[in-house]
Amino acid sequence: MDEVRAEYQTSARRTCRLLQFPSSTYFYKSRRDPFTEVRMRLRELASSRPRYGYRRLWVLLAREGFKVGHKLVYRLYKEEGL
Repeated sequence: MDEVRAEYQTSARRTCRLLQFPSSTYFYKSRRDPFTEVRMRLRELASSRPRYGYRRLWVLLAREGFKVGHKLVYRLYKEEGL
């Protein structure tokens, strides 16, 4: 789709119409939470180590390979009520 748009320099709606492709599919934005895996792991770590705060849990998550910042871990920590 993007290749056709670039080659013919047309709008997204027109390209969708010409290719008989639903424009709603092209413009779709997922509403799924991208951090569900991080949330689950954060809950597991917090339940096994109840005295750890979000900073120490952030270090543990980083060691496990999760590429998240400490501010995000803080926000998820608060949202989960930990």
